[in-house]
Amino acid sequence: MCAKSPPPIEWVLPKMSLYSTAANLVTVAAEGGEHGGNHESLNAYLTGGGALFALLLMLWITTRFNRDR
Repeated sequence: MCAKSPPPIEWVLPKMSLYSTAANLVTVAAEGGEHGGNHESLNAYLTGGGALFALLLMLWITTRFNRDR
């Protein structure tokens, strides 16, 4: 039996470029654009309020550790 030689490296690994990557991302984004991207169980006010609470909590903790200033 004769062993097949492997294909050239150009056939195995496609060359990536910024243009081809951007074109692929646009295609993926266009396919999912009909749904709007928001899940129906997410509440914007609850998410924003939770983020605000987390940031204020981190600010309060930081100021407790910086009493010398």
